[in-house]
Amino acid sequence: MGHAPDFETVVARHRREIQVHCYRMLGSLSDAEDLAQETFLRAWKARDKFEGRASVRTWLYRIATNACLDVLARRPRRVLPDQLGPAGEPDGPISAVDLPWLEPVPDRLLDEAGPDAVVVERETIELAYLAAVQYLPPRQRAALVLRDVLGWSAQETADLLETSVASANSALQRARATLRERLPARRAEWTAGDATAQETALLKQFIAAYEQGDPQAVARLLHAEARAVMPPYELWFASAASIVRALSLSLDPASPHCVGRFRMRATRANRQPAVATWLRRPGTDEYRWFGVSLLTIEHGLITDLAAFESVPAAVWGMPETWHDE
Repeated sequence: MGHAPDFETVVARHRREIQVHCYRMLGSLSDAEDLAQETFLRAWKARDKFEGRASVRTWLYRIATNACLDVLARRPRRVLPDQLGPAGEPDGPISAVDLPWLEPVPDRLLDEAGPDAVVVERETIELAYLAAVQYLPPRQRAALVLRDVLGWSAQETADLLETSVASANSALQRARATLRERLPARRAEWTAGDATAQETALLKQFIAAYEQGDPQAVARLLHAEARAVMPPYELWFASAASIVRALSLSLDPASPHCVGRFRMRATRANRQPAVATWLRRPGTDEYRWFGVSLLTIEHGLITDLAAFESVPAAVWGMPETWHDE
């Protein structure tokens, strides 16, 4: 690849899509940033060995995949609360738990990945897909992503995994079978692609209900079997009734469990509708960054809600404090 300026140009051209690839493999945006850096460091050290038999892009994907496999060999899988135990009921304060939680990714980073739509199409970047992928052993995960997301051939995949084509195909088939078991049955019916007018209207209603502290208004937007997860908390809910009971505790100023008042802004994450959130806690006068919630919408109702409190505002291009306009 030659000189440093040439290498820097390659890095700039492929950095974001390599980061997205690492994110899909690892389920963590922070880890993906580190692994993208590691990929280009390894590429820089090996630049004189690049023979040009494959494209630079393919070469970088090889390096990134191997770097991810190294990490996956020594770290536990990323999880969501509903993968850890049965649903619960709200009964007061809950405590955060330090676990390797699955993390969301803002669409603005996906949009920077380049013109290759397959890299960031919703079916392989949405939260449900990533949660299912976490059940796959590392080599099955790599086989699935390389074949079904990136469109690599069986021979290319086998070469990277240093195995036979038959073994690579077997890993792919086992991975596909696991995904069929783990992906939601209604997934094909979810709203896909860009936001529809109905989705935009529902999101506005959702924001208004939360900002007004009105659990019953939220209830009208939920499917009866709506599910809600809230990393870093293990507690999760499996019905609209449970979600509304929890909101009644947390939004009521007269409740000892009131968390405060919210302000929200519509955004998108993992190619899904989402809201960025700021919270003014009781006894304070400032709305501080709280986190991001991803919504899954089916037939005009919210079927899944995933609220992430630990994501940094800067990554989402959001301010730390809310200022009313």
